[in-house]
Amino acid sequence: MTVRAVQVIAGADVIAYHSARHGRSIARSIAAEHLRADHIEEALIYPVTTESTDHPGGYRGALDEFYESAAARLAAHLDAGRTVAVISEGDPLFYGSYQHMHKRLAHRYPTEVIPGVTSVSAAAARLGKPLAEADEVLTILPGTLPEEELTARLASTDTAVVMKLGRTFPTVRRAMERSGRLPEAHYVERATMTGERTEKLADIDAETVPYFSVSVVPSRIADLPPGTATSTETAMTAETATATTTTTTTTTTGEPSGHGEVVVVGTGPAGPLWLTPESRGALAAAEDLVGYTTYLDRVPLRPGQRRHASDNKVESERAELALDLARRGRRVAVVSGGDPGIFAMATAVLEVACQAPYRAIPVRVLPGVTAANAAAARAGAPLGHDYAVISLSDRLKPWEVIAERLHAAAGADLALALYNPGSRSRTWQVGKARELLLEHRAPDTPVILARDIGGPEESVRTVHLADLDPHQVDMRTLLIVGSSQTQAARRDDGTQVVWTPRRYPEK
Repeated sequence: MTVRAVQVIAGADVIAYHSARHGRSIARSIAAEHLRADHIEEALIYPVTTESTDHPGGYRGALDEFYESAAARLAAHLDAGRTVAVISEGDPLFYGSYQHMHKRLAHRYPTEVIPGVTSVSAAAARLGKPLAEADEVLTILPGTLPEEELTARLASTDTAVVMKLGRTFPTVRRAMERSGRLPEAHYVERATMTGERTEKLADIDAETVPYFSVSVVPSRIADLPPGTATSTETAMTAETATATTTTTTTTTTGEPSGHGEVVVVGTGPAGPLWLTPESRGALAAAEDLVGYTTYLDRVPLRPGQRRHASDNKVESERAELALDLARRGRRVAVVSGGDPGIFAMATAVLEVACQAPYRAIPVRVLPGVTAANAAAARAGAPLGHDYAVISLSDRLKPWEVIAERLHAAAGADLALALYNPGSRSRTWQVGKARELLLEHRAPDTPVILARDIGGPEESVRTVHLADLDPHQVDMRTLLIVGSSQTQAARRDDGTQVVWTPRRYPEK
């Protein structure tokens, strides 16, 4: 208890506390030595806790009625001129029962809230492990959340505390395991109180877990050796790929950590807002990051992680490096833009992973937001019906193949998402594609030019197919060409939206 809390209790006329129907109150037991015989005690006893109720308003109705009644009891003391101290374990405004009194009384009577030591801080102290360090993000979660939500949030955060275990423990444990955080998770029961217990979460029997227990996933940075560098950048080019493979198999953190794996992660089209929770968690857990420099720059620097950056023309070498690191026990994330399985690194990694000596190395591919979906969302819903995705780059396949596929998709009246439409060295493909598509599409077919979606230079414009200017298209632009049914309209606020109806006219 804080000094101020002791002072307030000493000066109060009435001591109020919440409890279950058994009448025992943890808050009262903590403050017991400071209570006087002349204190008026108000035990605010919950009518229900986790059981069902026949109240006409259901569980929530029963509690709301109780809170109103409890607040009225305290208000009667306050109206009589008595000072009331509501005592609450932990901090009164942190998942505390007091907050329900505060909302009903604080606007009517002078109120002081005395902060307390939360179970989160107490658990970390008893474990002797830092909760968060440097730029790490701490997430506090109630165990009552659905399992999928718990899993997603555990996967995406750096450190976490899950509260309100008890009957939720099996769900929390499964979420820890599914998110890959179970090996890091600790269990703390009744921190700083009689009956305290601390163990690894994986070793806990669910039948022994009370409500007043928490799970802690502490700081990863705190486990690094003193003096560990923030990161080490390793540049890789086609000429140095072999040398890099042999010189980057140890890191600033010492020996490889055990069973290695490669996770291919898509960052979305740009920035952290487009990153899925699963991908965020995989990037945080990786010991090595391998990828194109531009995509690696989107990932926050983390102490102890090593980065292996390269240009965008050494995909096979990049994949081999990642698999070599994993073969030596490293957890490796191959960083890709957009979705790694759409014109990106997943194919290159799997191609190499299916060759000796890499066939036994675990490889996972995590989905990401691809540029076509991001661009379509900005424009409206131009891909609302059947569509095809085609790359206009002829660096890895001949133009004749591209032209044949454009003819086939356009002839089938599919909307088209055209990746890699142009670059400094490829300036004629967009014009050729426009000519070809005009053989199948009306001149006023909507075409969306989506550039740098999610980035600082984002722009989205809609033009007619006949007016498509190749000089306005570069490598950072994605084109979406509508089908014969795609429509464009301007709304009252001046914005233009493009959509393709889900119903197709009968012939």
